[in-house]
Amino acid sequence: MKGRICVRNAAADVFAMVFFGFVAGMAIEIFISGMSFEQSLASRLLSIPVNILIAWPYGAFRDFVIRQSARLSDNSLTKSIADFVAYVLFQSPVYAAILLTVGADFDQIVTAVTSNALVSGALGVVYGRFLDLCRRMFRVPGYYTAA
Repeated sequence: MKGRICVRNAAADVFAMVFFGFVAGMAIEIFISGMSFEQSLASRLLSIPVNILIAWPYGAFRDFVIRQSARLSDNSLTKSIADFVAYVLFQSPVYAAILLTVGADFDQIVTAVTSNALVSGALGVVYGRFLDLCRRMFRVPGYYTAA
C-alpha cells in the first residue's frame, strides 16, 4: 500500500509540474520576456525532463514549507505565502539554468527569472492549488475523502 501511495504522489506531482510549467512558462517567455516562439518552445521542451526530475522533490519541499508555515498560523493567507516562498526559492535557479541552456541571453534570463519571481506570488499560489487538485484527482491520501 505504501508503494502505491508514493507512486500516486509522484505521478500527481509530475503531471502537475509538467503541465503547469509548460503553459505558464511559455506565456511568460513570449509575452513578458520577449523570447521568440522558437526559443520558448525549445525552453519548454527542455523543461519537460527537468520538470519530471524536480516535480517530486519540489512537492516535498513545498509540503515542508507549508508544514513549517502552519506552525505560525493555519489559515489560507499563510498557506498562500508559503506557496509563494516555496515556488520562488525552488524554481528560480532551475528556470535560470534552463534558459541559459537554450541560449537565452543574459538580459532575457534576468527579465524572465525576475518576471517569474514577481509573478510567483500568483504563480506559486495558483500552482499550489493546481498541485492540490492534481493530488486529489490522483487520489493521493490526505488530498481526498475516500467514499
